[in-house]
Amino acid sequence: MSTPTRPVAVVIVTYNSADVIAECLRALPAALAGAGESRVVVVDNASTDGTADVVVATDSSVKVVHRTGNDGFAAGVNAGVQHAAGCDVLVLNADIRLAPGSVAELRAAVVSGVAAPRLTGPDGGVQHSLRRTPTVLRTLGEAVLGGTRAGRFRALGEVVTSPSAYERAHDVEWATGAAWLATRDCLDAVGPLEERFLLYSEETDFMLRAGAAGFPVRFAPAARAVHLGGESGTSPRLWSLVVANKVRLHRERYGRAAAAGMWAAQVVNALPRAIAGQVTHRAALRGLLRMRRWPEPLDRSARADAPPYVCFSAQDWWYHNQAHSDFQLMRRVAEHRRVLLVNSIGMRMPTPGKSTQVTRRILRKAASVAKLVRRPLPEVPGYHVMTPLPLPFYGSPTLRRLNSVLVRAQVKAVCLALRMREPVIVATIPTAWDVVEPMRRRGLVFNRSDRHSAFPEADTSTIEALEDKLLANSDHVLYVSRELQAEDEKTIGDRAFFLDHGVDLEHFTRKPLPADLAAIPGPRIGFFGSLDDYLVDFDLLERLAQEFPGCSLVLIGDATLSMERFEKYPNVHWLGFRPYAEIPAYGTGFDVAIMPWLDNEWIQHANPIKLKEYLALGLAVVSTDFPEIQHYADRVRVAAKGHDGFVAAVRETLADGGVSTPDGRRESVLPASWDARAQALVDLAEGGE
Repeated sequence: MSTPTRPVAVVIVTYNSADVIAECLRALPAALAGAGESRVVVVDNASTDGTADVVVATDSSVKVVHRTGNDGFAAGVNAGVQHAAGCDVLVLNADIRLAPGSVAELRAAVVSGVAAPRLTGPDGGVQHSLRRTPTVLRTLGEAVLGGTRAGRFRALGEVVTSPSAYERAHDVEWATGAAWLATRDCLDAVGPLEERFLLYSEETDFMLRAGAAGFPVRFAPAARAVHLGGESGTSPRLWSLVVANKVRLHRERYGRAAAAGMWAAQVVNALPRAIAGQVTHRAALRGLLRMRRWPEPLDRSARADAPPYVCFSAQDWWYHNQAHSDFQLMRRVAEHRRVLLVNSIGMRMPTPGKSTQVTRRILRKAASVAKLVRRPLPEVPGYHVMTPLPLPFYGSPTLRRLNSVLVRAQVKAVCLALRMREPVIVATIPTAWDVVEPMRRRGLVFNRSDRHSAFPEADTSTIEALEDKLLANSDHVLYVSRELQAEDEKTIGDRAFFLDHGVDLEHFTRKPLPADLAAIPGPRIGFFGSLDDYLVDFDLLERLAQEFPGCSLVLIGDATLSMERFEKYPNVHWLGFRPYAEIPAYGTGFDVAIMPWLDNEWIQHANPIKLKEYLALGLAVVSTDFPEIQHYADRVRVAAKGHDGFVAAVRETLADGGVSTPDGRRESVLPASWDARAQALVDLAEGGE
């Protein structure tokens, strides 16, 4: 095997790829063995999840090209090629894991042209990455027979599905662009990738142009890579882009008349599947019906027809912790969309004997209503907050109907004043269903962050019925609990989407300790957040105070019951509510951060936001056991059941500093920015193009 004298540059384009880029980079040294002189260039298309930081932390020798916006994969590749003068270029997706020696195999496979490796999935199964030139007949063949069966026939399928084709080296018409190498003379002759495609079809266009110019596209099965797989098959917007770009490619190659035929074939392909309820094909059909000459910017901020958003929150902006997911998501959506956040309309009227602090809760809701409509964030002028006057008597059908009319009238009046017509409605609280059912809307997203019917004060049967209505009538259902998503799977099908919580990485960094915390002696066992009696195990907190007299138990947050029981413990310091802006400074002073939850149905379907906040601060965390925490067992110490198990876990963590390291714990949540979560919500809600 002879090695070309030219160096090879590995160009990786990233956008919010923090969760996959590190493993891609770690595989490269072995993959580049025997390939000659090499360099690695990562082009970051303005990620918001700390991707560039992960790259530098993984391999400081990598050249990172920081771009100011995300204008597509092709633009990123072209930017990388500009930093690879005189080199052959290997283009990789961030979710590719090259096998040892693969780059040398690719370089040996083609003297002048393009080479592509054999791709497998994480399970070892071959991915059908080889393609034939797209035609109208092949698109219709896949519509009628399905891609796998049509691929057996050269005339009827674009995807090459023959097993033998993936075992031998041979020339192909083109290959999917997750991993491919182009020689320098090929790049110079064929020119840059067509950036107007943004995503998908740009590699098709380049390789077909290469073939026409006399540069073969060679499949090299000796070069192997694992491809984790992208979002195009599950993301409605991305699948819509795949479909529409095939029409655009046909137009650019063969003219408008041929493009009309391809457009019709794509409609034939998408229509029956859209009727059958497949969300991705519905989006594809919408995209085809209102297709523009070229796709819009990926970040969507430039859209003239962008819909507004109305979010019925489960919290109240004016007195709840502003770390809640509704607030975090909507304030970021409001950077590019007009947003009206409707503060919680409740799930029952607080009543003596069933509710705690009844008078206080009624008074603070009245004060919230009195604020009318405000823009609380000067830096985000598109973010509006209102609190309607509710009548939360959900146990009475008559009063429930009256309440829905009253709340809807207030929300519609504000929407009219703000010129927010046909919004995307995001509902987190089940009682919003009665309000939104008759409202004109662009779409309905149910943010199923908890099983609200398990709320101790709720009228279980009424709230459960409202949850069922939202589940049945929402266009998309978002989950943060895998346990809850699995329970709903048969009902929801492909309308379900696991969004997960995010974390404000810039906010949750270690800061100087506040004076009141600095005065408390260490070591400190700490908790910040709402001290709710249906969430927090107060008996366990008292047990910790008893077991660790030489430690300080620091509790930060509003409490829904009396804290007098802790007054007899000099090592317990309840500091009460602290503003969101100050929480990271207090958390910085914790030696052990705790999540002492009750074992109830609410917690079994929960995913506490504070977990990622603790980890972003690099804190050693001890938690009671619940389903979602098992996905964090590599960085959180999960206590055995019972108070004894929790005490033992805290004692062990004080001794060894906890699972993982402070840097490792923070690095583990770098992909979880709220910006990335908000973008995923917008892409899902708006579908199509």
